[in-house]
Amino acid sequence: MVDEGSERIWRPAWACPVGTLLRQHRRGAGDPTQRVDGATTWRAARTPLGPVTLRVEPLSAEGVVRAHAWGPGAEWALDQLPALLGAEDDVTRFDPRTPLVAEAWRRSAHWRLGRTGLLHESLLPSILEQKVTGQEAFASFRRLVRRHGDPAPGPGAALGLHVQPCAEVVAQLPSWEWIQLGVDHARSSTAVRGARLAGSLQRIVEREPSRIDAALRSIPGIGVWTSAEVRMRALGDADAVSYGDYHLATQVGWALGHTVFTDRDLADYLAPWAPHRGRVAHLLRGIGMSRPRRGPKLAPRTHLPVRR
Repeated sequence: MVDEGSERIWRPAWACPVGTLLRQHRRGAGDPTQRVDGATTWRAARTPLGPVTLRVEPLSAEGVVRAHAWGPGAEWALDQLPALLGAEDDVTRFDPRTPLVAEAWRRSAHWRLGRTGLLHESLLPSILEQKVTGQEAFASFRRLVRRHGDPAPGPGAALGLHVQPCAEVVAQLPSWEWIQLGVDHARSSTAVRGARLAGSLQRIVEREPSRIDAALRSIPGIGVWTSAEVRMRALGDADAVSYGDYHLATQVGWALGHTVFTDRDLADYLAPWAPHRGRVAHLLRGIGMSRPRRGPKLAPRTHLPVRR
């Protein structure tokens, strides 16, 4: 029997930039869980009701978003579509405060933080991205998903989309498999610990989201940066700041007048904007004033015996 899927039409209350918002959840250009085809975004995810392939298409002339979903998680994904596209991100009380932030906000006034509601989906790739180059992390994620994930339901499989492996599979991966995926022991151990606690963490997200930062950081190997990356995507937390990011403090400092910033400087500067500190950091790093690079790029490590 052919799964014809389900369709939903949603009318945002603002000029919702669908492609930009969904790009927040993409892990590199070759992410096997997400694909862009013109204005249409295809996304494969593992919902509480099972896997789903979600196709999201903005019909800008009509002011609506059309979504089609296949698989056991179809209705769940369609119900969550507004949240995924930032409808729950309340900006009514956001005060830019300074001319520079006001200008950055003017340029990105339609940008919102979407929330997936799926903690492990954000946690696993965020752990893989700890303390390595993006190139290395994205490659490990691709191998992990293609080797241990599942083909996406419906037309997603024909497009080459895969759903991330479930937490139970990740928790049981042996150490040598992680090495062949290009993941060192420190990150793989953290990924396994996170997978074993994924069910409990998901329940906290659903019942007491204010506790999730402390819960995440209680896990050895998960610190401020990883927690912020997860909260930003899974919860749409506008106050989450990825302190420890290789570029963030430098980019914000440069935007503020070519100033060298540390994480402490960044924290002091952002303090007046709580609970929108992450929003301000994102706005400032995106206004096109990055510090010029005067050194070689970090090269990915080559000592792990990766199996392609």
